[in-house]
Amino acid sequence: MSTEKKPTNFKISPWWIYGALIGIFLLLSLLNGGSFQDPQKITSSKSEELLNKGQIEKVIIFNKVQAEIYLTPAALKDKANKKVAIDVLGNPNKGPHYIFDIGDTQNYEKKLDKAIVDGKLKVYDFKQKDDWTGLLFQILPFVLIIGVWIYIMRRMSGGGGAGGGGGQIFNIGKSKAKLFDEKTDTKVTFKDVAGLEGAKEEVQEIVEFLRNPEKYTALGGKIPKGALLVGPPGTGKTLLAKAVAGEAKVPFFSLSGSDFVEMFVGVGASRVRDLFKQAKDKSPAIIFIDEIDAVGRARGKNNFSGSNDERENTLNQLLTEMDGFGTDTNVIVLAATNRADVLDKALMRAGRFDRQIYVDLPDIRERKEIFQVHLTPLKKVDGLDVDFLAKQTPGFSGADIANVCNEAALIAARNNKTAVDKQDFLDAVDRIVGGLEKKNKIVTPEEKRAIAIHEAGHATVSWMLEHAAPLVKVTIVPRGQSLGAAWYLPEERLIVRPDQMLDEMCATMGGRAAEKVTFNTISTGALSDLEKVTKQARAMVTIYGLNEKLGNVTYYDSSGQSEYNFSKPYSEETAHIIDQEISILIESQYQRAIAILEENKDKLNQLAAILIEKEVIFKDDLETIFGKRLYDKEDVDLAKE
Repeated sequence: MSTEKKPTNFKISPWWIYGALIGIFLLLSLLNGGSFQDPQKITSSKSEELLNKGQIEKVIIFNKVQAEIYLTPAALKDKANKKVAIDVLGNPNKGPHYIFDIGDTQNYEKKLDKAIVDGKLKVYDFKQKDDWTGLLFQILPFVLIIGVWIYIMRRMSGGGGAGGGGGQIFNIGKSKAKLFDEKTDTKVTFKDVAGLEGAKEEVQEIVEFLRNPEKYTALGGKIPKGALLVGPPGTGKTLLAKAVAGEAKVPFFSLSGSDFVEMFVGVGASRVRDLFKQAKDKSPAIIFIDEIDAVGRARGKNNFSGSNDERENTLNQLLTEMDGFGTDTNVIVLAATNRADVLDKALMRAGRFDRQIYVDLPDIRERKEIFQVHLTPLKKVDGLDVDFLAKQTPGFSGADIANVCNEAALIAARNNKTAVDKQDFLDAVDRIVGGLEKKNKIVTPEEKRAIAIHEAGHATVSWMLEHAAPLVKVTIVPRGQSLGAAWYLPEERLIVRPDQMLDEMCATMGGRAAEKVTFNTISTGALSDLEKVTKQARAMVTIYGLNEKLGNVTYYDSSGQSEYNFSKPYSEETAHIIDQEISILIESQYQRAIAILEENKDKLNQLAAILIEKEVIFKDDLETIFGKRLYDKEDVDLAKE
């Protein structure tokens, strides 16, 4: 039988200490005078008046310089002594009630002796007063203030941070990085990271380099100093770093870029030094800095803000530690950001971040793998078509797919199902893309018809155009901020040609064009359509160089520095031409959509009538009205369940 004692989780709270100090303060107050009321200081003439009236019960003289006066019960009932009759708690004041400084002690003693003879005073006595109690009362408030200040600074410096950061005010310059422990922390491996083959291959090579450096150094190779994971939000950059932590058999320090930021000057640089010192002591090691753009932004920008010096000092220290004079340790820095365009050039050079690994949105094959990972914990129906789910989620990131799976499970549970089926996933995609259905929203019959015509216009024009995205379904049930919506399945293209962009713009303008054709008027319902079309037209003219009048010119700045400029990169005359060309592009596609709808006005109204009746229509409903779509490359069954 083991006799080892179990460690107790008992911790002393700072508030207990402060409460004990306050309790001692109150106890000393009671012991000092027996009450919470300080005696009132009076003059010698007032003291003689009380003595002559016979209102004094006893007098205690301390050190022959100060006298404390205790009043009789009858004197305490006098209105003149009302202020000293009770203490701060409302209880009878036991005294002393008054205090005064004695000038001539011998003369005062004679007065007291005469008062005793006359029966106006019972007794008086002499005592020596210790100075330590007064000194304690003077020091105690300062002790309490200092204690509260230390507690506040502990809280501000982050409490008991991991990795030696500590919560003490004197440890505020310590690194707040968390050291990954493969025994206690949840282990994520490369098997848990679906897709991202190229990124995984490069990161795996770094892990292999640390595990078996001789394989590379034998050929004269050097260990890379750093790798930067770049990509849109939700694509799996942090997950990839977690997989590195799970796979690597070396110490792994993890922290965020904002962990270097503190209200005190010089703390960021100090934390960088401490972080690399810890990593060097445990080398070979890996440091992972998430959201590095918090400290790695280009220097010299936004100087008018007055707050860049501390961040720049932190960045300078990071640059020095990564590849400064005398840096010769096996410490690799992994970092992640979705704003690589704003990072400092010195941080991006070879020798610091030797590799930039782009983590892009997954394609259809990678989406299938991601679905398979997130579908594993779900209780789903047999024979669920994962390929179908991958096709229904173009442009979704890994985080979006995880959200789809979770939403599908919640929807299935809401409908009291025993397993998650295909329709639950379709509803989850609709919920994420379009927002929550608002069936209880009050819509008048006139508005409902206008919405139906608008959405039928989108469906009709997209059906008639070769490069428009194939339709999935159309609904006039309000979702989120929209009154109706049309779902399409866009083709995943690596390059886009002008005729493809123009067809998409024409299909987007189909809603407003349908209102014009049917009602001979337009409404505010096309706001999101106009925003989308204007962005597309501006991109064609100013970014992709697809406008004949402006020619092969782009005003796009991939470095991201243009956002700091106060002037445009083109003249006022060119700006006028850009505005004209954007307007011509949009208006031409609007007129094209009107022409298509004029030719198919009967079918448009027929489709709108079905929409009003059913509220939701699918691809097979359009095939019933328009016939088989001429431009379908594959027959995908997207009919409702």
